[in-house]
Amino acid sequence: MRKIEHIGIAVRDLEAANDLYEKLLGEPPYKMEEVASEGVRTSFFRSGPNKIELLEATSADSPIARYLEKRGEGIHHIAFDVADIRAEMQRLKEAGFTILSEEPKRGADNKLVAFLHPKGTHGVLVELCQEIS
Repeated sequence: MRKIEHIGIAVRDLEAANDLYEKLLGEPPYKMEEVASEGVRTSFFRSGPNKIELLEATSADSPIARYLEKRGEGIHHIAFDVADIRAEMQRLKEAGFTILSEEPKRGADNKLVAFLHPKGTHGVLVELCQEIS
């Protein structure tokens, strides 16, 4: 894992959260998009070299909707940049981590993504991200 890629924050109202983070960081989101396969709308902010991803559910049965129902708004995941997502998934699987999918999926911000189950990471949902070239 080369660096923290971003921190994901689950929100109920993306527009209201965008307004708040724009005031907080002094800049609007640099990107907004929907990932239909995950039932989520996202926006991305930069803070120096760091990124924050806001996530809003687009369907009641999406992972973000279920997260919000259980835990409310707040930090949803921490994402790490990796050079080779498949190799990193294999390494972590061999190290005993539970990976939530057999193959990486296309995620937001032009990334391939895979998640580690939070039960094996002290309650933190960990995302692996690889830039799609």
